[in-house]
Parts: sequence; C-alpha cells; structure tokens
Amino acid sequence: MQVNVHLPEDIARNLAPDAEGLERAMLESLAAEGVRSGKLTRGQARRLLGCETRDEVDGFLKARGIPVQESLEEIQRDSELVLKLGRP
Repeated sequence: MQVNVHLPEDIARNLAPDAEGLERAMLESLAAEGVRSGKLTRGQARRLLGCETRDEVDGFLKARGIPVQESLEEIQRDSELVLKLGRP
C-alpha cells in the first residue's frame, strides 16, 4: 500500500535532508512504534525495513531501547511466514 503524507516543508527538512531520507525515517519510526506497541512483530518490522537478518532488526530495535523478546506466537507466525515466502 502506498500512503501519501503532507508535511510542512520546514518540518520535513528538520526530519531528513531529502525525500528518500524522510521516507526511511518514517518507515523506521513506524517499525519501532509498531513493535513497541505490539502491533507489529519483529518479523513484520524486518520486512518493513528490508533487513536481511533477525540480528539486523534486533540491533535496530535495541538501538532504540526496545526490548527484544520473542513470544511463542511470534515464533509461530514468523515460521509460517518463512515457509510461505521461502526465506529466512
């Protein structure tokens, strides 16, 4: 899904130097808050951010002070996704 967000130019520039950087900053914020609130799993955050490995997304979360805890439900969902998509 593509979403368009309208920001005042001065605020956008404070967040990132260009549109690509702003898009990345928004994705990172969305992923971090999604995991923090429990609305996203680490696997979903990994896909959103384009991380290659679990360690990469875990490092991203830890750098933002988000504890990395894996529930049984999360392990099951991630395992099902891996089997469906055919990638770790």
